[in-house]
Amino acid sequence: MIPLCKILRVTLAVLLAASSHQAAYAQGPGTAYVSNQQGGVSVIDLATMAVTATFDTGAHGPRGIGVSDDGTRLVTANMVDGNVSIINVASGKLEHLVPIGSSPEFVRVRGQTAYVTYEPRGGPAASPGAASDKKDDDDDVPAHIAIIDLPSGKVIGDVAGKPQTEGLEFSRDGSQIIVTNESDNSLSVLDSASGKLVRTVSLAAYGDRPRGIKRSPDGSTYVVTLELSGQLLVLDDKLELVKQIATARTPYGVAFDRSGSRVFVATNKDKLLQVFDSATWTLIKDIPTADRCWHFSFTPDDRQILLACGKSDAVLVIDAQALAVTKRINGLHMPWGVVTYPRSKGSID
Repeated sequence: MIPLCKILRVTLAVLLAASSHQAAYAQGPGTAYVSNQQGGVSVIDLATMAVTATFDTGAHGPRGIGVSDDGTRLVTANMVDGNVSIINVASGKLEHLVPIGSSPEFVRVRGQTAYVTYEPRGGPAASPGAASDKKDDDDDVPAHIAIIDLPSGKVIGDVAGKPQTEGLEFSRDGSQIIVTNESDNSLSVLDSASGKLVRTVSLAAYGDRPRGIKRSPDGSTYVVTLELSGQLLVLDDKLELVKQIATARTPYGVAFDRSGSRVFVATNKDKLLQVFDSATWTLIKDIPTADRCWHFSFTPDDRQILLACGKSDAVLVIDAQALAVTKRINGLHMPWGVVTYPRSKGSID
């Protein structure tokens, strides 16, 4: 039996989180930030769904993107230049350019700390979009996670992982980091404080190339996409398999909605955003999208979804209830990731 005091603590935490979200949204519809591999960061006003500004990252090939909890700083992982940009949101100016290593890709931010995956390697960096879907020559080179203090722009930690580390998620209490490893089809569980490997979970029996990973809002479930096998794995809080679900081809970005009742999966080759019922794991709907749509975010009010479609140079706006595309924001430059402030659910945040 769960102690009453623990139930009360969890309930209070949920209520405080909901209150914080409502207070933040009360300030307005908010803003979306989209990283462009062939440009900077596009700023989208969520009231008008129009691009209102572009932030210069001071580097080439921004992919991963994150925003600090207080919304004051934006972070991009710059694939070509091997560094991380920290941008002051109020001024739109670059505060810090932080060298970390080759091919930075995925960014997660907690508070004023960024966690950025990168892959040390000897060859020249690829140009944006070139051979970006596969890095076969680096299968034996361990990837790393750089831990960066945003106010100072300093690397305060560096965690060695396995080759081709991709997605990154935190346990509900933040004590562990769970990452997907493409090269050996596994998950690594790392201690957040020390960076030490806690354990490795093999996914090889279920398919190839794990990429996206997300935890459910209540912390009871993790979902992992297997890009080359067209599979969505449902794991319990101990990372043991609960269910294996077939998806459309090349699933990558994945996220629960705020209630945890639905799971959204962006599939590249079949150009679909798939929606699954998380109680029955049945498919609710396939939403036709565009070319190379990898990452997406809900708007802070949970009413719409913004989906970055790189090879279409566009962001699609999708009604989160009707599950239909309502607008296409054109004129971007190979968009890769999208986050919002106030922060909302999505395949990155």
